[in-house]
Amino acid sequence: MKKEWQQYIDIIKKVVKPALGCTEPIAAAFASAVAAEELGSKAPDSIEVFVSSNLYKNSMGVFVPGTGKIGLPIAAAAGAVNGKAEAELEVLAGISMDDVDKAQALIDAGKVKVSRVDSDEFIYCSVVASLGNMRSEVTIRGGHTNIVKKTLNGVITFEAQKEDVQATASVCDGVDIDIEKIYEFAVNAEFNDISFILEAAVINEMLSAEGIKSGYGLEIGRTMKADIEKGFLSEDLMTRIQMLTSAASDARMGGATLPAMSNFGSGNQGIAATIPVCVAAEHFGSSEEQLARALIMSHLGAIYIKSHYPPLSAFCGNTVTSAAAGMALVYLAGGTFEQSCYAIQNVISDSSGMVCDGAKSSCAMKVCTSSTTAVRSFMMALRNHCAAGQGIVAKEVEQTVKNVGKMVSKGMCDTDTAIIDIMSA
Repeated sequence: MKKEWQQYIDIIKKVVKPALGCTEPIAAAFASAVAAEELGSKAPDSIEVFVSSNLYKNSMGVFVPGTGKIGLPIAAAAGAVNGKAEAELEVLAGISMDDVDKAQALIDAGKVKVSRVDSDEFIYCSVVASLGNMRSEVTIRGGHTNIVKKTLNGVITFEAQKEDVQATASVCDGVDIDIEKIYEFAVNAEFNDISFILEAAVINEMLSAEGIKSGYGLEIGRTMKADIEKGFLSEDLMTRIQMLTSAASDARMGGATLPAMSNFGSGNQGIAATIPVCVAAEHFGSSEEQLARALIMSHLGAIYIKSHYPPLSAFCGNTVTSAAAGMALVYLAGGTFEQSCYAIQNVISDSSGMVCDGAKSSCAMKVCTSSTTAVRSFMMALRNHCAAGQGIVAKEVEQTVKNVGKMVSKGMCDTDTAIIDIMSA
């Protein structure tokens, strides 16, 4: 196997992982579970949580799975009461209503405090758990489960090496990777080397089915299903992608106790990279191997584009995730590499203005919007229609990727601050 191909596999396995619930409050739950573990108890007397503004923003309006409640306090308290630290992003799997009651009792007693702090890191969370005269502190930085420091009673028990203290956004640093190389890898790698990605299909399709079966969030997927049954909508490829992708996000943002296969720290973006590809593969009668190759293309393409800007920002990452999904849809439809690039260009031209104003039930609408754009864009691409040399969309795809990174990193900082100020008012 080529050295670069093994690096690509390592990148995917590092940042495409099952996550139960929105990854920002889950980061606090994870840190709390580790802090409680350090104390040797699952019931601290008090918990203090310090988070970056972006992590705070993405935790304000989203349900924490298994609790029926919203926000960082319940996430941190539940993690401390009975979180499974070894499960990382699935830390709250298996918590009971008794655990939730104990967590809520801590909150009601004023024993759980959450504060925003200035941090150079977009993903930052530090949890201090106290029990009697014992005090444990756990700090996460750069990634949702990336512990950089642990202390017990003021004594450092763990500190990450300098080279390990890095943001997840750097996963592609030093790797020879671009859109063409991703396409070549996805199409030509040995099936046995990439078949692991099919787990994303299994996990996210289960989440979609749950969103159709039960009422979560805004019930976008269920509403579309009802409208199909009433004859308001036809059940064509685009509508099925809209319905099933939205349903998965409905369930995830509404607190379903099923994990999503996340992409780059986002369950919604994992859904956007997976469900449209699965629906299209069924529509085209694709083989399991073709589905795996398309999912590799979608997930790794999304990771690569997102590595050009911070992991949390004012930019809704579903846009570029759906751009990579559009690339994969062209492949499944029998299109060329050039047409796959057209699809990426078209999606970014259409929906790159979508902002991130925190994690919440309406994220399912944004997932639906970007996935709709992916379908329209790949259909245009198959007819060789491509947005190019217009606005931030350059004449060729690699420059467009760089332009998106520059727009988000340098152009949207004030937008991010304004959104956080509005939400915190």
